[in-house]
Amino acid sequence: MEALVLVGHGSRLPHSKNVVMEVAEKIKARNIYDIVEVGMMEFNEPTIPQTIKKVIDAGAKKVIVTPVFLAPGNHTERDIPKILGIYEGDDEGGHHHHTHDHEHHHHHHDTETVEIPEGVELVYRKPMGADDRIIDIVLDRANGL
Repeated sequence: MEALVLVGHGSRLPHSKNVVMEVAEKIKARNIYDIVEVGMMEFNEPTIPQTIKKVIDAGAKKVIVTPVFLAPGNHTERDIPKILGIYEGDDEGGHHHHTHDHEHHHHHHDTETVEIPEGVELVYRKPMGADDRIIDIVLDRANGL
């Protein structure tokens, strides 16, 4: 069973979570994945660990974590991989692997990490980037659509 976990940034305002939830509902409607859930990076629940635990408890054997972010940044390159337990860099730019320093608390839930049981595959995807499909949306907005 495959689960898609969409990761939103989160915000003190409801819009960030609402948009990601709406994206999740539209993906669910396409019946591609057995489970589609949302986890939020900061400010909102469910947190990423809460959501991953939920889909694993529901029987997912493959969990595809996809950030609904436009650009790579600290969250997608460092914070989310740390939460997922797959971060392989360190914050000083050196070459140490599997550093687990939790000195840099922002407002997200980085004390929580995910426990991935045996037999469950975790896949982490890149953010959207300057995909040509996004260009069309930007142009629509520019034209007042």
